[in-house]
Amino acid sequence: MKTLDIVMNGLMSRYKARVPDVSKIINAMVAEGIIAQAEAIENDHVAFRTMGVPQLGIQSFEKIFQYLGYQKREPYVFKEKKLDAYWYAPPAPHYPRIFVSELRVGDLSEKAQQIIKSYTDEVTADPADVLNLNDGAAIDAFLHQPLWRTPRLEDYVALLAESEYAAWVIYNRYYLNHFTISVHNLPDGYNTVADFNVFLEKLGIKLNDSGGKIKESPDGGLLQSATVAQKITATFAEGAAYVISGSYVEFAERRVLPQFQDLAPSQVQRQHRREGFEAANADKIFESTYTSQTNKP
Repeated sequence: MKTLDIVMNGLMSRYKARVPDVSKIINAMVAEGIIAQAEAIENDHVAFRTMGVPQLGIQSFEKIFQYLGYQKREPYVFKEKKLDAYWYAPPAPHYPRIFVSELRVGDLSEKAQQIIKSYTDEVTADPADVLNLNDGAAIDAFLHQPLWRTPRLEDYVALLAESEYAAWVIYNRYYLNHFTISVHNLPDGYNTVADFNVFLEKLGIKLNDSGGKIKESPDGGLLQSATVAQKITATFAEGAAYVISGSYVEFAERRVLPQFQDLAPSQVQRQHRREGFEAANADKIFESTYTSQTNKP
C-alpha cells in the first residue's frame, strides 16, 4: 500500500470512530440505494486546523503532504476569524484535495497568546523535520498524537471566549476537522447540495445554517453545506470533563464549467468542474464547530 493510502486510511478510520454522523450518513446512502458501498463516495477534500506559531502552522504541516505529492494552490484570508489558509491539489484524482488553515496567533489578545504559547512552546523544533515521510504508519501516528500537554479546562474556556478556532485546536490538535462528500456524482435526486440536504434532514442530521444552509460561490460553481459538529466529552488536565465540539461532515457540489457545458454527463471528469475553494463559503463552514451552531436545539 502506498504511503499516502496508509495516511488517508488512518485519518478516516479515526475520524469515523469519532464522528457518528459519518457512518449514519454512509449507511443511509447504502440503504437508500444511492451508493452500493462506502468506497463509491468521492471525497472532495479533507481539512486540518493549525496554530500559526514559528515551529508549527501551515509551513510545518504542508511538508508532509507536499512530500507525498500534493501541490500548493491559492491562499485564503479570513480577516474576522484571524485565519489564513491554503488548499493543496492531490497527486492523483482519486485522492481528496486538502484544505489547511492556521490561526494568526499574533493577532489575538496578549492573554490568549500567552495561553497558546504556554502549550505550543513545548514543541521546540519543527516536528515534520524529523518525521520519516516514507513511513505511512509513522505519519498517521504523528497526526493523532498530542503535540503538547493536555490543556487545562480554564485555558480552553478562556480561549473559547476569544477564538473558538483556537479553543478547538488547543484540544483537538491535528485531528481531521472534516471530510467532504462530493454530491455531484451521485444519482439524480441526490446530486445537488439542495437535494442532498433534504435527504440529510430526513435522517435527523442538523445542518450548519450560518449564512444559510447552502453556501454558494459568487460564480455559482461551488455549493457547499455541512453538518453541525458533534459534541464530545473531552478530558482536560487533572481529569476535568467538559463537552466540546468535535468534527463534522461537509458536502460539496462542483458544477461543470461553462466551457464544458456541452459534454455528455458520462464524459464529465474532475477537470471539467469548478476547482478550488471560496473564502466566503469556508468562512461560514468554519462555524460548524462554533457554539453559535452546536448549542442550537
